[in-house]
Amino acid sequence: MKQLLLASAFGLAAVAAAPVSAQAFIDNGTIQLGVDSLGQLNVRGGPASTGGTTTVGLRDLRTGYESTAPGCLCEGWGVADIGASVSGYANNASGTGGLTFVSFASTASTATTVATIGDLFEVTHFYSPSANSNLYQVDVTIKNISMMTSGQIVYRRTMDWDVEPTPFNEYSTIGGTTGAVNVLAANNNGFCDSNPLAGCSQLLAGGTGDFTDLGPSDHGANFDLIFDGIAAGESLTLTIFYGAAPTERAAFTALNDVEAEIYSLGQASDDRLGTTAGRSTFIFGFKGVGGIIVEPGVPEPATWAMMIAGFGLVGAAARRRRQTAVSA
Repeated sequence: MKQLLLASAFGLAAVAAAPVSAQAFIDNGTIQLGVDSLGQLNVRGGPASTGGTTTVGLRDLRTGYESTAPGCLCEGWGVADIGASVSGYANNASGTGGLTFVSFASTASTATTVATIGDLFEVTHFYSPSANSNLYQVDVTIKNISMMTSGQIVYRRTMDWDVEPTPFNEYSTIGGTTGAVNVLAANNNGFCDSNPLAGCSQLLAGGTGDFTDLGPSDHGANFDLIFDGIAAGESLTLTIFYGAAPTERAAFTALNDVEAEIYSLGQASDDRLGTTAGRSTFIFGFKGVGGIIVEPGVPEPATWAMMIAGFGLVGAAARRRRQTAVSA
């Protein structure tokens, strides 16, 4: 119902027809993605998740939980030339427009989509396993195919967190945006139009810039990234990460492993701290956006307790050795 209401509200813009088969379910044995024809996520007709949805967006195969598809299929991207006020964008819920399908290719673990925005840009999304099994990476290449330098470029990526087993009621975190030179805006509104020329304001109070464990509510993440103009025949690149980890600590370690700079985490309403057994901390991140690499995970409370207990045992053993030496 939510998806139908959103589609009605936004209206679906025309896009050049793409083959129905131009979509794929890909995985690395840990993370599964449903990649649609223009590079957006959320593809119908996949295996049922633990929560019962057969649409695949971003899924943790260890738990079977889905994170973007149970309700609104609100995941997508857009590119805009600010100076020319021209854009192209793809989103299965809020609308798709300004794009011409060029090609789609996939294997069991990769997918490559290519589309053009008029005679200005060619946009390629290459999905492949990353250096950390908890994350998939998406290498985005925006090539200027015109005869002149473009204006400033904005790349928007948005997603609605619908984290099972409590879809429509999750905690969301955004971090790393402060000081990241290419971050134009970031907020918790996963229902934004993927057109970068459209406005996108925060959905909940406090959901702008960096924030931690906002919610629980039905919300997500939206990032607007701004780059200098691209000369004719030249390209700019950035990398996106999608994934999941058994704990929040493992999520931060994964982000650090791939040198991500900004991120959003989505967690079920019964897993705010990211430590609940059998749950997944879902991950959405970027690198190549002028930020600082995410710090690795710190020991969780239970781990700290074991470490402290261990330090106590070491201290007690040292005291016994000293007492024994004095007695001798």
